[in-house]
Amino acid sequence: MKEKLSRSAYLVIGVMLFALFFGAGNLIFPAQLGQAAGTNLWPAVAGFLLTGVGLPLLGILAMGYSGSKDLQDLASRVSPVYAILFTALLYLTIGPFFAAPRTGAVAFDIAIAPHIGEGSAQIALFVFTLVFFAISLWFSLNPAKMVDNVGKILAPGIVVLLAVLLVMVVLQPIGAVQSPVEAYQHGAFTKGFLEGYNTMDALASLVFGIIVINSIRSLGVTSKKGILTATAKTGVIAIALLAIIYVGIAYLGAVSTETFGLFDTGGPILSGAAEYYFGSFGTILLGIVIVLACLTTNIGLMVACGEYFHKLIPKLGYKTLVIFFTVLTFGIANIGLSNIISFSVPVLMFLYPLAIVLMLLTFLSPLFGHSRMVYSTATVVTFMISIIDGLKSLYASLGIEDYGWFGPIVTFYENTLPLYGEGLGWLVPALIVMVAVGMIARIQRKSS
Repeated sequence: MKEKLSRSAYLVIGVMLFALFFGAGNLIFPAQLGQAAGTNLWPAVAGFLLTGVGLPLLGILAMGYSGSKDLQDLASRVSPVYAILFTALLYLTIGPFFAAPRTGAVAFDIAIAPHIGEGSAQIALFVFTLVFFAISLWFSLNPAKMVDNVGKILAPGIVVLLAVLLVMVVLQPIGAVQSPVEAYQHGAFTKGFLEGYNTMDALASLVFGIIVINSIRSLGVTSKKGILTATAKTGVIAIALLAIIYVGIAYLGAVSTETFGLFDTGGPILSGAAEYYFGSFGTILLGIVIVLACLTTNIGLMVACGEYFHKLIPKLGYKTLVIFFTVLTFGIANIGLSNIISFSVPVLMFLYPLAIVLMLLTFLSPLFGHSRMVYSTATVVTFMISIIDGLKSLYASLGIEDYGWFGPIVTFYENTLPLYGEGLGWLVPALIVMVAVGMIARIQRKSS
């Protein structure tokens, strides 16, 4: 039985994992953060890296450590019904609800929007996304190795392009770093931490972890210790590449504000920087590569969602599901990138704490004998807080100031829960419940 892989195998799987993670959000959110954080860039980046890089690594390790066959299997430790609901919502979030529409919207923002007037932007977005998602649908209905091969070529291609662009930014900054916007003037670290949710990589890691584990097993490593070690090494390679790119793009955003002004999203920052350094050729080249990369990402998401929901509901055919998800994705993409981001935040504020708690429980599980009581109570407590955080974010997105029926609950949480003002009110209660109920579970085990 093999316990180790060769260095080249670690590198290949690590780069594959990086390519799986690397999508539209990895480009636009650090640029947006850099512009907003300004002179408070580094604490904001530190917070962003914790959730944008640290949590995805934790998710990959959790899947390797748990020995589960997939996310639904792992989440069933809470309860079988919860496992289906949580996994389905996670797939919909990284699929047709938010991440998939974002691929088309980001591709448009970077490749097309800089070359057209604002007056024709909506009709141009409609035409572009119609073609974009029609191509995606054709490939999703006919999955072929060509898509994988294009992805393998594009991932290094994007990294090379970004590396050249970021080297230019370091050597010849576009402008001076400006003062932070109001949201980043105080608590830049916490704001960056919550912004890292937007990449959705921690959620995706719970799906991608199985792909990595299967790749490791196919190379002959089958022991739990060997799989966990190999998963850790390949995960570190992937997240190190992501971290370097995040820091570089965030710095690009910070030095761009003086010259470009503030943008609502990160797409125009990248296209503007490409034109600034390399002229129209640079903008066109970056646009083509980003469109192709977003296309392959979207195809992968549609295939993954189609396969999961076909497995969940066998009566619904794979092709029917892919067509439905593609049409839904196309419709959501046309509300525009800034709206997609605004409406994704409430779902992420709800879903991320549940995902993080599941990861923590996975590692602590041997200490309390894998007791379902600990899994379920910690999850329920987290749910009670994160659902209110999600509602708060939804009301903020809609511009509603009066919380109505859940206003007293918000007031109670604000006055009672540590870190609630920073968006982390669920953390301390969840940890307390894990310890307290975990001790009860251990005592019951010993007595029985």
